[in-house]
Parts: sequence; structure tokens; C-alpha cells
Amino acid sequence: MDFESDRKADMTTDGRIALITGANKGIGYEIARQLGEKGIMVLIGARDADRGSAAASELSRSGIAAQHIPLDLHDEDSILEAARQIDSEFGKLDILVNNAGVTDPDDGVPSVATTGALRRIMETNFIGTHAVTKAMLPLIKRAPAGRIVNMSSSLGSLTLNGDPTSTYYSAQLLGYNASKAALNMLTVQLSEELRGTPATVNSVSPGFVKTDLNGHTGHLSVEEGARLPVEFALQGDDAVSGQFVEAGGQTPW
Repeated sequence: MDFESDRKADMTTDGRIALITGANKGIGYEIARQLGEKGIMVLIGARDADRGSAAASELSRSGIAAQHIPLDLHDEDSILEAARQIDSEFGKLDILVNNAGVTDPDDGVPSVATTGALRRIMETNFIGTHAVTKAMLPLIKRAPAGRIVNMSSSLGSLTLNGDPTSTYYSAQLLGYNASKAALNMLTVQLSEELRGTPATVNSVSPGFVKTDLNGHTGHLSVEEGARLPVEFALQGDDAVSGQFVEAGGQTPW
């Protein structure tokens, strides 16, 4: 595995450890970069070893403590192995950013979306994310103040999906929108489960960011899109939990 010693982590970071899934490119990479610049050891979760290692190396060259960890949301064995490695090397996980997600060209309105597309999207965006969260939860609970950020979307809001005046109303993508609504349910229920502990979990919509996911048609840069997720990953003692937020404030469920 692509881990270095605890000694190096202690020398180059403030002791906090963050895992970001899908962090080899796009907004995930930028979240890792911004967290790393705060002195946090960032673990680059990526299923492609070459891309994950390249991303970690690029961050390391800029003075950030970064390592690649193989992680495939479709492979529960890889998820459990990642949790074992983090446990062995660090004994805890301070921050988990569930960033990895997919769209599908066969997604669309209910009469168009294929069953295969719905399965592929839900397997990654919800089921895979739940598997990662469940595996990492014991490590999050060992941290002094664990933070979980679920990268959601305003498209996951049932309220906005049903409001013809909403700017999001025209984006009728059954699979993707449903997967983010399901992810929001994970946030709500996990927040309740974590009640009374220092750990928090929130759904954060980064906005319409220029990424591969949307063919770079967004109007926000990855730097702009990463700011809010990073802010919630770094919440202090006054942290909130169980929220669904975007740059303008809270998003209706």
C-alpha cells in the first residue's frame, strides 16, 4: 500500500488524517489540496492506482502530505482493506469526504432512464458511499471530533425537484437525482445515530462546478466548488450536523 510511516505524518501534518474518495481529479483533488494546505494528511482514495499515485505525488511536490490508498466503491474488499490500512497506520480518521460519484448517459426522465443506468448510479453514489462510510465509522469515532462530508447536490432535493420555478427543475435525471436524495437520507439517519458524540455528518452541495461529471459545463471552478466542503470538513467545536447546505445557505430537503 502507498503509506509512509507515522513518523513522516507527524513531522509534516498537524496530526489529522483525511480520506477523500475519488480524489485523483476534479473537485476531489482540489478538496484534498485545500485540506492538505491546512496541514492535514490527505489520503487520496482512487480505484486507479496510477492516477491515484500520480495525484498524491503531485500534491507531495507542492509540500502537502499525501498518499494514495486503493479504494473502489464497487469492491467491498478494497473498502475493508482501506479501513484496515488506515487503522494500522494511523489508528483513526478525522475527516471523511465522500466525493466519488458518477453520472450515466442512459439516465434521464423516468420514461427514458434505463434500469442499468439506475443500478450503476445507485451502486456508486449511494450503496458504495454507504459501504465506505460504514467501514470508516469506527475510525471516525476514534478521532477527537470526526467529520463526515457527503458530497450531495441540490438535484437531490425533493422540494426543488417538484418546484417548476426552481433553477434545478429542468434537470430531470431520475438516477442521479434519486442517488443524491438517498445520500441525503444517509446524512439524516447517520446524524441521528451520531447524536451525543463529537462526530458530525452533513450533505454539502458544491454548486455547478466544471468537472468531468458534467463535461465541464459548470460555471464554478473546482477551487470555488471545494470551499464549502472544506469548510464543513474543518468545523470546530460549534459544528452542526445533519444539514443539507449549498453556498447560499441551507438547501430544502
